[in-house]
Amino acid sequence: MTEVEVLYALFPQFKGLSVDQVEVCGDAVQLKAATRTTRAACPDCRQHSAQVHGQYVRRLADMSAGGWAVRIELQVRRFRCSSSSCPRRTFVEQVENLTARYQRRSVLLRRVLEAIAVSLAGRAGARLAARLAVAVSRSSLLRLLRGLPDPEPSGEVLTAVGIDDFALRRGHVYATIVIDMATHQPIDVLPDRTSATVVTWLKAHPGIDIICRDRAGAYADGARTGAPNAVQVADRWHLWHNLAEAVEDLVVRHRMVLRAASQPDSGDAERPDVVADFPDVGESGTTSSEQPQETFSIPPGRLAARTNERHAAVHELLAANGSISSISRELRLDRHTVRRFARAAEPEHLIGARDERDSILDPFKPYLHQRWNEGITDAARLTREIIDRGYRGSGATVRRYLGPLRASQRPAPREVHPPATIREVTGWLTRRPEDLTEADSRVLHRIMDRVPVLATAYDQVREFAKMLTQLRGHELPDWLARIDREGEPELKSFVIGVRRDLAAVTAGLTLPYSSGAVEGNVTRVNALKRQMYGRASLDLLRKRILLPN
Repeated sequence: MTEVEVLYALFPQFKGLSVDQVEVCGDAVQLKAATRTTRAACPDCRQHSAQVHGQYVRRLADMSAGGWAVRIELQVRRFRCSSSSCPRRTFVEQVENLTARYQRRSVLLRRVLEAIAVSLAGRAGARLAARLAVAVSRSSLLRLLRGLPDPEPSGEVLTAVGIDDFALRRGHVYATIVIDMATHQPIDVLPDRTSATVVTWLKAHPGIDIICRDRAGAYADGARTGAPNAVQVADRWHLWHNLAEAVEDLVVRHRMVLRAASQPDSGDAERPDVVADFPDVGESGTTSSEQPQETFSIPPGRLAARTNERHAAVHELLAANGSISSISRELRLDRHTVRRFARAAEPEHLIGARDERDSILDPFKPYLHQRWNEGITDAARLTREIIDRGYRGSGATVRRYLGPLRASQRPAPREVHPPATIREVTGWLTRRPEDLTEADSRVLHRIMDRVPVLATAYDQVREFAKMLTQLRGHELPDWLARIDREGEPELKSFVIGVRRDLAAVTAGLTLPYSSGAVEGNVTRVNALKRQMYGRASLDLLRKRILLPN
Protein backbone atom coordinates (compact mmCIF):
# COMPACT_ATOMS: atom_id res chain seq x y z
CA MET A 1 0.00 0.00 0.00
CA THR A 2 1.15 3.49 -0.78
CA GLU A 3 1.30 6.18 1.87
CA VAL A 4 -1.84 7.76 0.46
CA GLU A 5 -3.71 4.44 0.61
CA VAL A 6 -2.61 3.93 4.22
CA LEU A 7 -3.78 7.45 5.06
CA TYR A 8 -7.19 6.87 3.52
CA ALA A 9 -7.48 3.46 5.22
CA LEU A 10 -6.86 5.05 8.63
CA PHE A 11 -8.88 8.20 7.88
CA PRO A 12 -11.63 7.24 5.40
CA GLN A 13 -13.35 10.58 5.98
CA PHE A 14 -10.53 12.27 4.06
CA LYS A 15 -11.34 10.49 0.79
CA GLY A 16 -12.29 13.01 -1.85
CA LEU A 17 -10.20 15.71 -0.17
CA SER A 18 -6.96 17.28 -1.15
CA VAL A 19 -4.87 17.72 2.02
CA ASP A 20 -2.58 20.68 1.39
CA GLN A 21 -0.94 21.21 4.78
CA VAL A 22 -0.53 19.43 8.15
CA GLU A 23 0.99 21.31 11.09
CA VAL A 24 1.07 21.17 14.87
CA CYS A 25 -0.47 24.21 16.54
CA GLY A 26 -0.16 24.09 20.32
CA ASP A 27 -1.91 20.93 21.52
CA ALA A 28 -3.63 20.12 18.25
CA VAL A 29 -2.90 18.95 14.74
CA GLN A 30 -4.34 21.28 12.11
CA LEU A 31 -5.10 20.15 8.58
CA LYS A 32 -5.80 22.41 5.63
CA ALA A 33 -7.75 20.68 2.88
CA ALA A 34 -10.03 21.34 -0.06
CA THR A 35 -12.63 19.32 -1.95
CA ARG A 36 -11.75 17.81 -5.31
CA THR A 37 -15.21 17.29 -6.79
CA THR A 38 -16.50 19.40 -9.68
CA ARG A 39 -20.23 18.81 -9.14
CA ALA A 40 -22.56 18.61 -6.14
CA ALA A 41 -26.21 17.60 -5.58
CA CYS A 42 -28.82 20.05 -4.33
CA PRO A 43 -30.20 18.90 -0.93
CA ASP A 44 -33.78 19.73 -2.02
CA CYS A 45 -34.24 18.63 -5.61
CA ARG A 46 -31.19 16.29 -5.70
CA GLN A 47 -30.11 17.61 -9.13
CA HIS A 48 -26.36 18.01 -9.69
CA SER A 49 -24.88 21.35 -10.51
CA ALA A 50 -21.42 22.49 -11.68
CA GLN A 51 -22.09 26.24 -11.45
CA VAL A 52 -19.90 27.60 -8.65
CA HIS A 53 -21.35 30.61 -6.84
CA GLY A 54 -18.48 31.12 -4.39
CA GLN A 55 -16.30 29.45 -1.79
CA TYR A 56 -15.33 29.79 1.87
CA VAL A 57 -13.47 27.94 4.67
CA ARG A 58 -15.26 25.68 7.16
CA ARG A 59 -13.52 24.87 10.43
CA LEU A 60 -14.28 21.41 11.82
CA ALA A 61 -13.24 19.44 14.88
CA ASP A 62 -12.45 15.80 14.12
CA MET A 63 -11.60 12.69 16.14
CA SER A 64 -8.26 12.89 17.94
CA ALA A 65 -5.25 11.02 16.56
CA GLY A 66 -2.39 9.78 18.71
CA GLY A 67 -3.61 11.81 21.67
CA TRP A 68 -3.67 15.02 19.62
CA ALA A 69 -6.80 17.01 18.92
CA VAL A 70 -7.49 17.31 15.18
CA ARG A 71 -8.85 20.46 13.57
CA ILE A 72 -9.66 20.76 9.88
CA GLU A 73 -9.77 23.94 7.81
CA LEU A 74 -11.82 22.80 4.82
CA GLN A 75 -12.31 24.96 1.74
CA VAL A 76 -15.77 24.27 0.32
CA ARG A 77 -17.75 25.74 -2.58
CA ARG A 78 -21.25 27.10 -2.88
CA PHE A 79 -23.10 26.03 -6.04
CA ARG A 80 -26.09 27.46 -7.88
CA CYS A 81 -29.05 25.10 -8.24
CA SER A 82 -29.68 24.50 -11.95
CA SER A 83 -33.36 23.60 -11.50
CA SER A 84 -35.74 26.49 -12.14
CA SER A 85 -38.49 24.82 -10.08
CA CYS A 86 -36.33 24.36 -6.95
CA PRO A 87 -36.93 27.01 -4.25
CA ARG A 88 -33.27 26.84 -3.22
CA ARG A 89 -31.05 29.15 -5.25
CA THR A 90 -27.64 28.15 -3.84
CA PHE A 91 -26.26 25.34 -1.70
CA VAL A 92 -22.96 24.26 -0.14
CA GLU A 93 -21.31 20.97 -1.07
CA GLN A 94 -21.02 18.33 1.67
CA VAL A 95 -18.22 15.77 2.08
CA GLU A 96 -19.51 12.26 2.70
CA ASN A 97 -18.69 10.91 6.21
CA LEU A 98 -17.04 14.20 7.14
CA THR A 99 -19.41 17.17 7.07
CA ALA A 100 -23.06 17.82 7.80
CA ARG A 101 -25.09 20.99 7.41
CA TYR A 102 -24.64 23.60 10.14
CA GLN A 103 -22.21 21.34 12.05
CA ARG A 104 -18.78 22.29 13.34
CA ARG A 105 -17.86 18.71 14.16
CA SER A 106 -17.14 15.90 11.78
CA VAL A 107 -19.74 13.16 11.35
CA LEU A 108 -17.48 10.61 13.08
CA LEU A 109 -16.80 12.88 16.06
CA ARG A 110 -20.51 13.65 16.43
CA ARG A 111 -21.35 9.92 16.52
CA VAL A 112 -18.70 9.29 19.17
CA LEU A 113 -19.93 12.20 21.31
CA GLU A 114 -23.54 10.97 20.99
CA ALA A 115 -22.47 7.53 22.20
CA ILE A 116 -20.62 9.13 25.13
CA ALA A 117 -23.68 11.25 25.97
CA VAL A 118 -25.98 8.21 25.97
CA SER A 119 -23.64 6.22 28.21
CA LEU A 120 -22.36 8.92 30.58
CA ALA A 121 -24.50 12.04 30.05
CA GLY A 122 -23.01 15.46 30.81
CA ARG A 123 -20.29 15.81 33.41
CA ALA A 124 -18.87 12.30 33.23
CA GLY A 125 -19.06 12.39 29.42
CA ALA A 126 -17.17 15.70 29.27
CA ARG A 127 -14.42 14.25 31.49
CA LEU A 128 -14.06 11.21 29.22
CA ALA A 129 -14.02 13.39 26.10
CA ALA A 130 -11.24 15.48 27.62
CA ARG A 131 -9.21 12.28 28.09
CA LEU A 132 -9.76 11.61 24.39
CA ALA A 133 -8.43 15.07 23.50
CA VAL A 134 -11.87 16.32 22.46
CA ALA A 135 -13.07 19.62 23.86
CA VAL A 136 -16.79 19.54 24.63
CA SER A 137 -18.90 20.90 27.48
CA ARG A 138 -21.47 18.99 29.47
CA SER A 139 -24.20 21.24 28.08
CA SER A 140 -23.19 20.39 24.51
CA LEU A 141 -23.35 16.68 25.31
CA LEU A 142 -26.82 17.07 26.78
CA ARG A 143 -27.97 18.96 23.68
CA LEU A 144 -26.64 16.16 21.49
CA LEU A 145 -28.46 13.63 23.67
CA ARG A 146 -31.76 15.48 23.53
CA GLY A 147 -31.44 15.78 19.75
CA LEU A 148 -31.24 12.03 19.20
CA PRO A 149 -34.40 10.41 17.82
CA ASP A 150 -36.18 7.64 19.71
CA PRO A 151 -35.28 4.10 18.64
CA GLU A 152 -37.22 2.81 15.68
CA PRO A 153 -39.87 0.19 16.58
CA SER A 154 -38.88 -3.35 15.65
CA GLY A 155 -41.99 -3.81 13.52
CA GLU A 156 -43.12 -6.89 15.45
CA VAL A 157 -46.49 -6.77 17.20
CA LEU A 158 -46.20 -6.46 20.97
CA THR A 159 -47.84 -9.39 22.74
CA ALA A 160 -46.38 -9.25 26.25
CA VAL A 161 -45.29 -6.15 28.16
CA GLY A 162 -44.22 -5.34 31.67
CA ILE A 163 -44.97 -2.07 33.45
CA ASP A 164 -43.63 -0.63 36.68
CA ASP A 165 -43.08 2.76 38.24
CA PHE A 166 -39.89 4.53 39.24
CA ALA A 167 -39.35 7.69 41.23
CA LEU A 168 -38.27 10.96 39.68
CA ARG A 169 -38.55 12.53 43.14
CA ARG A 170 -39.21 9.87 45.74
CA GLY A 171 -42.52 10.38 47.44
CA HIS A 172 -43.51 13.21 45.09
CA VAL A 173 -43.18 12.48 41.35
CA TYR A 174 -43.23 9.07 39.65
CA ALA A 175 -43.05 7.86 36.06
CA THR A 176 -43.75 4.50 34.38
CA ILE A 177 -41.43 2.31 32.34
CA VAL A 178 -42.79 -0.16 29.76
CA ILE A 179 -40.74 -3.26 28.87
CA ASP A 180 -41.08 -5.66 25.94
CA MET A 181 -41.12 -9.03 27.70
CA ALA A 182 -39.87 -10.79 24.56
CA THR A 183 -36.64 -8.78 24.32
CA HIS A 184 -36.48 -7.43 27.92
CA GLN A 185 -35.78 -3.98 26.45
CA PRO A 186 -37.55 -0.73 27.42
CA ILE A 187 -39.91 0.51 24.73
CA ASP A 188 -41.47 3.59 26.33
CA VAL A 189 -41.45 5.84 29.38
CA LEU A 190 -44.72 7.40 30.53
CA PRO A 191 -44.75 10.72 32.43
CA ASP A 192 -46.74 9.47 35.44
CA ARG A 193 -48.20 6.30 36.95
CA THR A 194 -51.92 7.02 36.65
CA SER A 195 -54.38 4.55 35.21
CA ALA A 196 -55.51 7.06 32.55
CA THR A 197 -51.99 7.27 31.10
CA VAL A 198 -51.70 3.47 31.05
CA VAL A 199 -55.11 3.18 29.34
CA THR A 200 -54.09 5.65 26.62
CA TRP A 201 -50.84 3.81 25.94
CA LEU A 202 -52.46 0.36 25.83
CA LYS A 203 -55.16 1.54 23.42
CA ALA A 204 -52.44 2.88 21.13
CA HIS A 205 -50.80 -0.57 21.12
CA PRO A 206 -53.53 -3.15 20.44
CA GLY A 207 -52.74 -6.85 20.41
CA ILE A 208 -51.18 -7.13 23.87
CA ASP A 209 -52.10 -10.44 25.49
CA ILE A 210 -49.94 -10.44 28.65
CA ILE A 211 -49.32 -7.56 31.08
CA CYS A 212 -46.80 -8.18 33.85
CA ARG A 213 -47.17 -5.69 36.66
CA ASP A 214 -46.76 -5.21 40.37
CA ARG A 215 -49.81 -5.12 42.62
CA ALA A 216 -50.46 -1.37 42.33
CA GLY A 217 -54.15 -0.61 41.89
CA ALA A 218 -53.61 2.07 39.22
CA TYR A 219 -51.88 -0.36 36.88
CA ALA A 220 -54.54 -3.01 37.50
CA ASP A 221 -57.33 -0.58 36.63
CA GLY A 222 -55.44 0.78 33.62
CA ALA A 223 -54.74 -2.70 32.25
CA ARG A 224 -58.34 -3.77 32.82
CA THR A 225 -59.66 -0.76 30.87
CA GLY A 226 -57.00 -0.36 28.20
CA ALA A 227 -56.58 -4.06 27.35
CA PRO A 228 -59.64 -5.91 28.72
CA ASN A 229 -58.73 -9.16 26.96
CA ALA A 230 -55.15 -9.25 28.26
CA VAL A 231 -54.09 -11.53 31.10
CA GLN A 232 -52.62 -9.61 34.02
CA VAL A 233 -49.71 -11.34 35.76
CA ALA A 234 -48.75 -10.31 39.29
CA ASP A 235 -45.03 -10.26 39.95
CA ARG A 236 -43.82 -13.27 41.94
CA TRP A 237 -41.04 -11.32 43.64
CA HIS A 238 -43.53 -8.82 45.05
CA LEU A 239 -45.76 -11.67 46.23
CA TRP A 240 -42.89 -13.26 48.11
CA HIS A 241 -41.76 -9.89 49.44
CA ASN A 242 -45.25 -9.15 50.78
CA LEU A 243 -45.43 -12.58 52.40
CA ALA A 244 -42.01 -12.03 54.00
CA GLU A 245 -43.24 -8.71 55.41
CA ALA A 246 -46.24 -10.51 56.93
CA VAL A 247 -43.92 -13.12 58.45
CA GLU A 248 -41.73 -10.35 59.86
CA ASP A 249 -44.78 -8.73 61.48
CA LEU A 250 -45.61 -12.12 63.01
CA VAL A 251 -42.08 -12.47 64.37
CA VAL A 252 -42.22 -8.93 65.76
CA ARG A 253 -45.36 -9.85 67.70
CA HIS A 254 -43.40 -12.69 69.34
CA ARG A 255 -40.09 -10.89 69.60
CA MET A 256 -40.15 -11.03 73.39
CA VAL A 257 -39.44 -14.77 73.30
CA LEU A 258 -36.63 -14.73 70.73
CA ARG A 259 -33.82 -14.20 73.23
CA ALA A 260 -34.83 -17.09 75.48
CA ALA A 261 -36.11 -19.40 72.76
CA SER A 262 -32.88 -19.14 70.74
CA GLN A 263 -30.75 -20.41 73.67
CA PRO A 264 -29.99 -24.09 74.39
CA ASP A 265 -32.17 -25.71 77.03
CA SER A 266 -29.28 -27.12 79.07
CA GLY A 267 -27.17 -24.92 81.26
CA ASP A 268 -29.23 -21.79 80.77
CA ALA A 269 -29.48 -21.07 84.47
CA GLU A 270 -25.68 -20.88 84.80
CA ARG A 271 -25.11 -18.61 81.82
CA PRO A 272 -25.01 -14.88 82.53
CA ASP A 273 -26.16 -13.96 79.01
CA VAL A 274 -29.38 -15.99 79.13
CA VAL A 275 -32.59 -14.78 80.79
CA ALA A 276 -33.35 -17.83 82.95
CA ASP A 277 -36.77 -16.73 84.20
CA PHE A 278 -38.23 -15.97 80.77
CA PRO A 279 -41.95 -16.89 80.61
CA ASP A 280 -43.18 -19.85 78.60
CA VAL A 281 -45.29 -19.23 75.54
CA GLY A 282 -48.35 -21.24 74.65
CA GLU A 283 -50.11 -21.97 71.38
CA SER A 284 -51.40 -18.44 70.96
CA GLY A 285 -48.11 -16.79 71.78
CA THR A 286 -49.35 -15.40 75.14
CA THR A 287 -47.55 -15.86 78.43
CA SER A 288 -48.36 -18.78 80.67
CA SER A 289 -50.52 -18.09 83.68
CA GLU A 290 -47.76 -19.51 85.90
CA GLN A 291 -45.54 -16.52 85.10
CA PRO A 292 -46.20 -13.00 86.36
CA GLN A 293 -47.51 -10.67 83.66
CA GLU A 294 -45.26 -7.90 84.99
CA THR A 295 -42.40 -9.49 83.04
CA PHE A 296 -43.65 -7.66 79.93
CA SER A 297 -44.55 -4.34 81.56
CA ILE A 298 -43.75 -1.24 79.57
CA PRO A 299 -41.09 0.97 81.14
CA PRO A 300 -42.62 4.03 82.77
CA GLY A 301 -42.45 7.35 80.98
CA ARG A 302 -44.09 9.42 78.29
CA LEU A 303 -43.53 6.75 75.61
CA ALA A 304 -45.45 4.19 77.68
CA ALA A 305 -48.29 6.61 78.37
CA ARG A 306 -48.57 7.59 74.70
CA THR A 307 -48.51 3.93 73.62
CA ASN A 308 -51.27 3.03 76.08
CA GLU A 309 -53.40 5.99 74.94
CA ARG A 310 -53.01 5.20 71.25
CA HIS A 311 -53.66 1.49 71.77
CA ALA A 312 -56.85 2.24 73.69
CA ALA A 313 -58.02 4.78 71.08
CA VAL A 314 -57.39 2.42 68.14
CA HIS A 315 -59.21 -0.50 69.76
CA GLU A 316 -62.10 1.73 70.82
CA LEU A 317 -62.59 2.84 67.20
CA LEU A 318 -62.18 -0.73 65.97
CA ALA A 319 -64.94 -1.82 68.34
CA ALA A 320 -67.12 0.86 66.73
CA ASN A 321 -66.54 -0.85 63.32
CA GLY A 322 -64.05 1.74 62.18
CA SER A 323 -61.74 0.88 59.27
CA ILE A 324 -57.96 1.20 59.31
CA SER A 325 -58.14 4.14 56.90
CA SER A 326 -60.80 6.02 58.89
CA ILE A 327 -58.91 5.47 62.15
CA SER A 328 -55.71 6.67 60.48
CA ARG A 329 -57.43 9.89 59.40
CA GLU A 330 -59.13 10.48 62.74
CA LEU A 331 -56.03 9.88 64.88
CA ARG A 332 -53.64 11.36 62.28
CA LEU A 333 -51.47 8.26 62.31
CA ASP A 334 -49.92 6.31 59.47
CA ARG A 335 -52.03 3.35 58.32
CA HIS A 336 -49.17 0.95 59.09
CA THR A 337 -48.97 2.31 62.64
CA VAL A 338 -52.73 1.90 63.11
CA ARG A 339 -52.54 -1.66 61.77
CA ARG A 340 -49.70 -2.47 64.19
CA PHE A 341 -51.72 -1.16 67.15
CA ALA A 342 -54.80 -3.02 65.93
CA ARG A 343 -52.95 -6.34 65.80
CA ALA A 344 -51.51 -6.00 69.30
CA ALA A 345 -53.86 -7.52 71.85
CA GLU A 346 -52.12 -5.63 74.67
CA PRO A 347 -50.01 -2.45 74.59
CA GLU A 348 -47.22 -4.38 76.29
CA HIS A 349 -46.61 -6.23 73.02
CA LEU A 350 -45.63 -2.98 71.30
CA ILE A 351 -42.58 -2.13 73.40
CA GLY A 352 -40.03 -4.62 74.64
CA ALA A 353 -37.87 -4.22 77.72
CA ARG A 354 -34.53 -2.55 77.12
CA ASP A 355 -32.50 -5.67 77.91
CA GLU A 356 -34.25 -7.52 75.08
CA ARG A 357 -32.63 -5.34 72.44
CA ASP A 358 -29.75 -6.56 70.34
CA SER A 359 -26.30 -5.27 71.23
CA ILE A 360 -23.67 -4.12 68.76
CA LEU A 361 -21.27 -6.17 70.85
CA ASP A 362 -23.07 -9.51 70.38
CA PRO A 363 -20.96 -10.82 67.46
CA PHE A 364 -17.74 -10.12 69.38
CA LYS A 365 -18.66 -11.59 72.77
CA PRO A 366 -17.18 -15.05 72.07
CA TYR A 367 -13.83 -13.45 71.22
CA LEU A 368 -13.94 -11.20 74.31
CA HIS A 369 -14.65 -14.23 76.53
CA GLN A 370 -11.82 -16.16 74.93
CA ARG A 371 -9.33 -13.34 75.47
CA TRP A 372 -10.59 -12.74 79.03
CA ASN A 373 -9.99 -16.39 79.91
CA GLU A 374 -6.49 -16.08 78.39
CA GLY A 375 -5.73 -13.34 80.93
CA ILE A 376 -6.24 -10.27 78.74
CA THR A 377 -8.50 -8.07 80.87
CA ASP A 378 -7.53 -4.58 79.66
CA ALA A 379 -10.71 -3.12 78.13
CA ALA A 380 -8.80 -0.64 75.93
CA ARG A 381 -6.68 -3.42 74.42
CA LEU A 382 -9.65 -5.66 73.85
CA THR A 383 -11.49 -2.75 72.20
CA ARG A 384 -8.62 -2.24 69.75
CA GLU A 385 -8.58 -5.95 68.94
CA ILE A 386 -12.28 -6.20 68.13
CA ILE A 387 -12.14 -2.95 66.14
CA ASP A 388 -9.69 -4.76 63.88
CA ARG A 389 -12.34 -7.46 63.56
CA GLY A 390 -15.05 -5.03 62.46
CA TYR A 391 -16.45 -3.60 65.73
CA ARG A 392 -17.88 -0.09 65.25
CA GLY A 393 -18.93 0.73 68.79
CA SER A 394 -17.20 2.61 71.60
CA GLY A 395 -14.77 1.48 74.27
CA ALA A 396 -17.30 2.44 76.95
CA THR A 397 -19.61 -0.33 75.70
CA VAL A 398 -16.81 -2.87 76.08
CA ARG A 399 -15.98 -1.61 79.59
CA ARG A 400 -19.61 -1.85 80.68
CA TYR A 401 -19.86 -5.40 79.40
CA LEU A 402 -16.64 -6.49 81.11
CA GLY A 403 -17.58 -4.79 84.40
CA PRO A 404 -19.62 -7.71 85.85
CA LEU A 405 -16.86 -10.18 84.89
CA ARG A 406 -14.25 -7.99 86.57
CA ALA A 407 -16.39 -7.65 89.72
CA SER A 408 -17.23 -11.37 89.97
CA GLN A 409 -13.60 -12.47 89.45
CA ARG A 410 -14.91 -15.55 87.65
CA PRO A 411 -13.96 -16.87 84.22
CA ALA A 412 -16.12 -15.77 81.32
CA PRO A 413 -18.46 -18.36 79.79
CA ARG A 414 -16.64 -20.31 77.10
CA GLU A 415 -19.55 -20.25 74.66
CA VAL A 416 -21.88 -17.40 73.89
CA HIS A 417 -25.03 -17.73 71.81
CA PRO A 418 -26.09 -14.27 70.63
CA PRO A 419 -29.86 -13.95 70.71
CA ALA A 420 -31.63 -14.36 67.38
CA THR A 421 -32.78 -11.07 65.89
CA ILE A 422 -36.11 -10.41 64.20
CA ARG A 423 -34.44 -10.18 60.80
CA GLU A 424 -32.56 -13.44 61.32
CA VAL A 425 -35.67 -15.36 62.35
CA THR A 426 -37.66 -13.90 59.46
CA GLY A 427 -34.89 -14.96 57.08
CA TRP A 428 -34.80 -18.48 58.52
CA LEU A 429 -38.56 -18.85 58.15
CA THR A 430 -38.60 -17.65 54.53
CA ARG A 431 -35.36 -19.20 53.27
CA ARG A 432 -34.88 -22.58 51.64
CA PRO A 433 -34.16 -25.15 54.38
CA GLU A 434 -31.10 -26.40 52.49
CA ASP A 435 -29.64 -22.89 52.53
CA LEU A 436 -29.59 -22.74 56.35
CA THR A 437 -26.46 -23.63 58.26
CA GLU A 438 -26.69 -26.42 60.79
CA ALA A 439 -26.47 -23.94 63.66
CA ASP A 440 -29.19 -21.69 62.20
CA SER A 441 -31.46 -24.66 61.60
CA ARG A 442 -30.95 -25.81 65.19
CA VAL A 443 -31.85 -22.40 66.61
CA LEU A 444 -34.87 -22.10 64.31
CA HIS A 445 -36.28 -25.46 65.44
CA ARG A 446 -35.67 -24.47 69.06
CA ILE A 447 -37.67 -21.28 68.49
CA MET A 448 -40.49 -23.12 66.73
CA ASP A 449 -40.66 -25.65 69.58
CA ARG A 450 -41.06 -22.75 72.00
CA VAL A 451 -43.49 -20.80 69.77
CA PRO A 452 -45.81 -23.25 67.97
CA VAL A 453 -47.50 -20.49 65.96
CA LEU A 454 -44.18 -19.85 64.21
CA ALA A 455 -43.93 -23.55 63.38
CA THR A 456 -47.38 -23.43 61.81
CA ALA A 457 -46.47 -20.29 59.87
CA TYR A 458 -43.26 -22.00 58.71
CA ASP A 459 -45.26 -24.84 57.15
CA GLN A 460 -47.64 -22.39 55.51
CA VAL A 461 -44.76 -20.36 54.07
CA ARG A 462 -43.14 -23.52 52.68
CA GLU A 463 -46.39 -24.44 50.93
CA PHE A 464 -46.60 -21.01 49.33
CA ALA A 465 -42.96 -21.23 48.27
CA LYS A 466 -43.66 -24.49 46.44
CA MET A 467 -46.56 -22.89 44.60
CA LEU A 468 -44.33 -19.95 43.71
CA THR A 469 -41.31 -21.87 42.44
CA GLN A 470 -43.13 -24.80 40.84
CA LEU A 471 -45.94 -22.70 39.28
CA ARG A 472 -48.73 -24.60 41.04
CA GLY A 473 -51.27 -21.80 41.05
CA HIS A 474 -54.18 -24.26 41.08
CA GLU A 475 -53.36 -24.95 44.76
CA LEU A 476 -53.83 -21.31 45.76
CA PRO A 477 -57.54 -21.54 46.78
CA ASP A 478 -56.80 -24.40 49.21
CA TRP A 479 -53.87 -22.47 50.69
CA LEU A 480 -56.01 -19.37 51.18
CA ALA A 481 -58.70 -21.47 52.88
CA ARG A 482 -56.10 -22.96 55.23
CA ILE A 483 -54.87 -19.51 56.23
CA ASP A 484 -58.48 -18.50 56.92
CA ARG A 485 -58.81 -21.47 59.28
CA GLU A 486 -55.39 -21.65 60.93
CA GLY A 487 -53.44 -18.52 60.01
CA GLU A 488 -52.31 -15.73 62.28
CA PRO A 489 -53.65 -12.17 61.78
CA GLU A 490 -50.53 -11.11 59.86
CA LEU A 491 -50.92 -13.90 57.29
CA LYS A 492 -54.66 -13.27 57.07
CA SER A 493 -53.88 -9.66 56.20
CA PHE A 494 -51.64 -10.94 53.37
CA VAL A 495 -54.49 -13.18 52.19
CA ILE A 496 -56.88 -10.21 52.07
CA GLY A 497 -54.48 -8.45 49.71
CA VAL A 498 -54.15 -11.56 47.55
CA ARG A 499 -57.91 -11.90 47.20
CA ARG A 500 -58.20 -8.29 46.00
CA ASP A 501 -56.03 -9.25 43.02
CA LEU A 502 -56.77 -12.97 42.86
CA ALA A 503 -56.82 -13.39 39.07
CA ALA A 504 -53.44 -11.71 38.57
CA VAL A 505 -51.89 -13.57 41.51
CA THR A 506 -53.17 -16.90 40.18
CA ALA A 507 -51.70 -16.07 36.76
CA GLY A 508 -48.41 -15.12 38.41
CA LEU A 509 -48.29 -18.51 40.16
CA THR A 510 -49.24 -20.38 36.97
CA LEU A 511 -47.70 -18.68 33.91
CA PRO A 512 -43.94 -18.51 33.21
CA TYR A 513 -44.02 -14.71 32.87
CA SER A 514 -42.50 -12.61 35.63
CA SER A 515 -41.52 -9.00 36.17
CA GLY A 516 -37.86 -9.77 36.78
CA ALA A 517 -36.85 -8.03 33.57
CA VAL A 518 -38.94 -5.00 34.57
CA GLU A 519 -37.32 -4.79 38.00
CA GLY A 520 -33.89 -5.11 36.38
CA ASN A 521 -34.63 -2.15 34.12
CA VAL A 522 -35.90 -0.12 37.09
CA THR A 523 -32.59 -0.85 38.82
CA ARG A 524 -30.79 0.42 35.71
CA VAL A 525 -32.94 3.56 35.75
CA ASN A 526 -31.97 4.19 39.36
CA ALA A 527 -28.30 3.85 38.41
CA LEU A 528 -28.79 6.39 35.60
CA LYS A 529 -30.44 8.81 38.03
CA ARG A 530 -27.57 8.49 40.50
CA GLN A 531 -25.09 9.05 37.69
CA MET A 532 -26.83 12.33 36.89
CA TYR A 533 -27.06 13.26 40.59
CA GLY A 534 -30.86 12.84 40.53
CA ARG A 535 -31.33 16.10 38.62
CA ALA A 536 -32.23 14.81 35.16
CA SER A 537 -35.56 15.96 33.76
CA LEU A 538 -37.89 13.34 32.33
CA ASP A 539 -37.11 14.06 28.68
CA LEU A 540 -33.36 13.60 29.25
CA LEU A 541 -33.80 10.52 31.40
CA ARG A 542 -36.17 9.04 28.83
CA LYS A 543 -33.50 9.30 26.13
CA ARG A 544 -30.97 7.48 28.25
CA ILE A 545 -33.46 4.75 29.16
CA LEU A 546 -34.64 4.06 25.62
CA LEU A 547 -31.46 4.51 23.60
CA PRO A 548 -29.16 1.46 23.55
CA ASN A 549 -25.75 1.97 25.17
